[in-house]
Amino acid sequence: MLTGIRLVSEAAELAARRHTGQQRKARPNEPYVNHLAEVACLLSAATNGEDAELVAAGWLHDTLEDTETTREELTQRFGLRVAGLVEECTDDMSLPKNERRGRQVADAPKRPPSAKLIKIADKVSNVRARIFANPSGEQREDLADYLAWAEQVVAGCRGVNAALDALFDEAVANAGSAM
Repeated sequence: MLTGIRLVSEAAELAARRHTGQQRKARPNEPYVNHLAEVACLLSAATNGEDAELVAAGWLHDTLEDTETTREELTQRFGLRVAGLVEECTDDMSLPKNERRGRQVADAPKRPPSAKLIKIADKVSNVRARIFANPSGEQREDLADYLAWAEQVVAGCRGVNAALDALFDEAVANAGSAM
């Protein structure tokens, strides 16, 4: 079984390969792997680098919904906890966007603490990506829509890590200033 730095490094490598060619939705000129790296870094900082499985899951959190990766593959390569955390953070992409969003809001309070941390880190990264110096009307609308929803999801995840909660609040405040 992989542990520590090796676990995180192999998760980063797999995530980077599986997301090759993908771009961020809010910033189409930015490689998607930047989002995964930011989420993993936020999780590492929030846990003082003491939870390699959580950081690995941060790298992999979108692989089940955005790539051909399977839960079985993640379990085999990274263990049950990492695969379980990734699955906890995976949306059912066969559902319409509004239904997926509604499920995230409803399910957030029921998630295990580590999955809540991934959700908050994901939302911090996504809010930050939607902040532009001189946003267009469309970018302001996207940010306002995303913020309204993200705040509902994070409300169900709060209380696990004060530092990560504060980073989300900071991202929201910065977004408000940018609108």
